[in-house]
Amino acid sequence: MTLIKFNEKRDKDVLNPGFNTIFESFFNDSFISDRMTSRVPAVNICETDDHYHIELAAPGLKKEDFKISQEGNMLNISVEKKTEQTEDNKKYNRREYSYSSFVRSFSLPESADDGNIEAAYTDGVLKIDVAKKEEAKMLSREITIK
Repeated sequence: MTLIKFNEKRDKDVLNPGFNTIFESFFNDSFISDRMTSRVPAVNICETDDHYHIELAAPGLKKEDFKISQEGNMLNISVEKKTEQTEDNKKYNRREYSYSSFVRSFSLPESADDGNIEAAYTDGVLKIDVAKKEEAKMLSREITIK
């Protein structure tokens, strides 16, 4: 039995030289790639004995940019931000408009106390604490051995 190794990149370029490099340079252009990538921030969720903690990494925003709402058992975090940059040089005028927005939704468990939710935004991280209902809090106690 003979094993033949194929170099996929080389074999594709043989059929259409230059074709792949045009598209690679187009899609790797920062103007295009910045607009094609999803701008949804990463989230960490953890649970302690009496709270659920949600941390959303969103640097470069202000606390006024966030809107946190609750509909039923869904907790929605949304941002809509519009920025405008203007640069005047000699005879040139350049304006760039940037719109960024996202929505993250989380389903709250039945053990969450939806009337006791607190949020704070510091150092580029939105921290949301959702308290647990009293009956859902994990009680710890020591059991004596007889």
